[in-house]
Amino acid sequence: MDTRIEQYIAGSRDLVVELQRELTRRPALSPESGGGGELDKVTYLEGWLRAHGITQLERHDAPDSRVPSGIRPNLVATIPGKRDDKRLWIMSHTDVVPPGERALWNSDPWTVVDAGDRLIGRGVEDNQQGLVSSVLAALSLVQQDIVPPHTVKLLFVADEEMGSEYGIQWLLKNRSLFKSDDMVLIPDGGDPRGETIEVAEKNLLWLEIRTTGKQCHGSRPDQGANAHLAACELAVRLHDELPLRFPQRDPLFEPDRSTFEPTKHEGNVPNVNTIPGEDVFCMDMRILPCYPVQEVLAEVDRIMGEVAQKRGVRMEYRILQRVESKATSPEAPLVHLLSQAVQKVYGVTTRPIGIGGGTVGAFLRNENIDAVVWGRLEESAHQPNEYVLIANILGDATVMATLMMQER
Repeated sequence: MDTRIEQYIAGSRDLVVELQRELTRRPALSPESGGGGELDKVTYLEGWLRAHGITQLERHDAPDSRVPSGIRPNLVATIPGKRDDKRLWIMSHTDVVPPGERALWNSDPWTVVDAGDRLIGRGVEDNQQGLVSSVLAALSLVQQDIVPPHTVKLLFVADEEMGSEYGIQWLLKNRSLFKSDDMVLIPDGGDPRGETIEVAEKNLLWLEIRTTGKQCHGSRPDQGANAHLAACELAVRLHDELPLRFPQRDPLFEPDRSTFEPTKHEGNVPNVNTIPGEDVFCMDMRILPCYPVQEVLAEVDRIMGEVAQKRGVRMEYRILQRVESKATSPEAPLVHLLSQAVQKVYGVTTRPIGIGGGTVGAFLRNENIDAVVWGRLEESAHQPNEYVLIANILGDATVMATLMMQER
């Protein structure tokens, strides 16, 4: 890679602090979190990029009547390459989560504290580390008139923290931005060494299960139908029997199996001596991609029917969340190219992994677009006194610039 690129990034600490400070002071909170969305932050970012030489910008605004502006902005910045095939996208998100309990912060969450080797403030790591690194990598080319072999696109999306309905999901439904041979790096997850490249996610299924029986006095269970007892039996059976029905193991994931866990339970009766006629609990299921969610739901229906008949109750579920995700092959060109770049910059040997949580990568993979999640992160996201290491911003920017300059 051109030494000018490395030198530019290494000397850009002040630029990093400036951009982090200005982005942080513009809270981009979703309406679900009591905020007005991302427009103020994206408007500033758009102007800042233009002023620094990244001028091929386009906005794709998703309508949302819940915010004052009526829109949730998504921004694309293009750095033209010598060729327009096999384009590299780097996708970060502009929204952040609320600070939480303010008493746990040692400073104003919306004012960046420069603590020498680190910056402190809400959003500085999630996802402004990846955002700023991607911008810095692009500037290292643009400001020195270096043309990458293939076109590079930076994508700044809305609404990631609340499910991406107004971000990448809206873009995939309403715009034709991506080509089949595009590659997408999502710098929104990783580890402190930068050695894991996330290529796959478990299928996600959340259920709220409601049991309706007949309330009665605790001394006369024969006169009622204990909804709580039936719900407990169902929870245990789902937990114990579904792993036997779906036993596959995959070392890409940790744990390497599908999991079926009872979680939230709502209150039923307020006193000990009443047998409840209503009961509600939730299941969090993380299912290996080899199993379609519909097959799991069929087993849930079967087991639930048996328990309902045995206990004389009515049972039904509501799907709270259902996400199925294809995988990016660990042998995909993007994985190899990123691995080479990480090795060159950090001297770290990477390994592909799968995760049980969900990322925006799932939406892209389901459109047959290769997408990976990677970063060298301290994992302080969503915590009080969230911080980012400046060395990680500069290092990740160098990895991204290396990736931009690779032939493929």
